[in-house]
Amino acid sequence: MARSLDGLVLAPVADQAPGQVGTRTRFAYHERDGVVWAEYAGGDVVRGHLVGTRQGDRLDFRYVQLKADGGTSSGHCAATVVELPDGRVRLEESWEWESQRGSGTSVVEQVTAHER
Repeated sequence: MARSLDGLVLAPVADQAPGQVGTRTRFAYHERDGVVWAEYAGGDVVRGHLVGTRQGDRLDFRYVQLKADGGTSSGHCAATVVELPDGRVRLEESWEWESQRGSGTSVVEQVTAHER
């Protein structure tokens, strides 16, 4: 199993569609006893929260976010935790909106202190 997400900051490696998370979004992760949660913001997202569970290297969580235009959205995501050769963590995600149409995949990776 890859190391704990607790205390890590992750960011998308590519921008998604306008109004969604992007490379300027930062996720501050927490993990304890199989429970994961994070706060996130940046880019088009004013504030976001996710909460879910971890079993081995699989995450299952729901997310909700407030966008810069005042709209809100929510969805579900399943992710695999991968440890990169340089020791950083990557999440390979498959997500689907629940508040609107749309689904896709994304990758977020641990950022170093100077990238925050």
